Amino acid sequence: MSLTELLEVPALGERYAKLKRFFFIRESTYDVTSACQLSCDGCYYFEGDKYKVKDNRSPDAWRAFMQKEKERGINYVILAGAEPALVPKVVRACHDVVPFGTVASNGLKALDRDLRYRVHLSVWGDGTGDPKYRKYANGKPGPYCLPVQLKNYRNDDRVVFSYTFNNQNIDEVDEALRCVDGEGHRITFNVFSAPDRSTSQLQIRDTMARMREKMFWAIETYPRSVLYSYYNAVVHTSKHSLHSLFVCPYPRALQAAQMKGMGVSKTFRSYRADLTFTEEANCCVPDIDCSDCRHYAAGSVIVTSRLNLHVASEAQFRGWLDYVDTYLAVWVPGYERGQNLYRFDGKEPAPVLPLPQQAAAPAHRALPLVS
Repeated sequence: MSLTELLEVPALGERYAKLKRFFFIRESTYDVTSACQLSCDGCYYFEGDKYKVKDNRSPDAWRAFMQKEKERGINYVILAGAEPALVPKVVRACHDVVPFGTVASNGLKALDRDLRYRVHLSVWGDGTGDPKYRKYANGKPGPYCLPVQLKNYRNDDRVVFSYTFNNQNIDEVDEALRCVDGEGHRITFNVFSAPDRSTSQLQIRDTMARMREKMFWAIETYPRSVLYSYYNAVVHTSKHSLHSLFVCPYPRALQAAQMKGMGVSKTFRSYRADLTFTEEANCCVPDIDCSDCRHYAAGSVIVTSRLNLHVASEAQFRGWLDYVDTYLAVWVPGYERGQNLYRFDGKEPAPVLPLPQQAAAPAHRALPLVS
């Protein structure tokens, strides 16, 4: 089928028009500090060498830097690093210049409420698992982060909780869902993606099918709270990585595959806490093994940028529309997702790798978070 034919279906045409209003977004990511209270199992930040820098903690320097990023065409920022809430003046300086974006946080310290970024709060398990997976920096069992997060961000409409499934915590999500739903918040899902050369016991092995069923159950049991679609679940619990399924457009992946730049790769940069970047690390999760990447932030670009791979059938296109609708609800303050258009029929996306270099570029460039 062609895109034109698919858009003639009223529900699909209406959903596409809703999404298209956000195709202007251009993003980059910024590690604003190398400091953190925790040392999480498999944390990608403390892999590689990007944390081995001297933090620039000058608000004036960050404000001037963000002005240059704005002039470069960036209008959406993702502030991460180790823990952004530990450098509130830097976060505020960024917000002064580019107030549209997201802060990724462990939630142990609250961000000022007048900062209108979306706030993603990481959840790794229940009261037993979370302290085990996320130890303190000194190696001792960490706190149970969720109760602290709920207290710090009570009645805060900026918040989306992000539960990271790993090989051991599938059923621990039940407690997180009850708590988040009980407080009237929203939650989305991530899948543990191993850093290069990782030996973490959390790495996904033979639990994909059970994880998918749990995601489906959560979508149906907590429809108000869960920001996830059936297609999200299918894609992120595939035995194939996101890169294998769709070809990752981030600069790091394309450079490694010796493919030409496309979409987001033309403007995306991943800055370190000293305001530098390297082409080899230009990715939303720079030290994740691409062959194991199922990260929700990566998927927000990888899947949405491959519209051309989702127009062969109405079912595929419905999945893509749901995925983009979900991603916008997770990342854009005030955006409300619609009803799921896609139902899983047992047919999973087929991997597209290996691809010849000339076939890497997608046929369509009207893409969220893509330049």
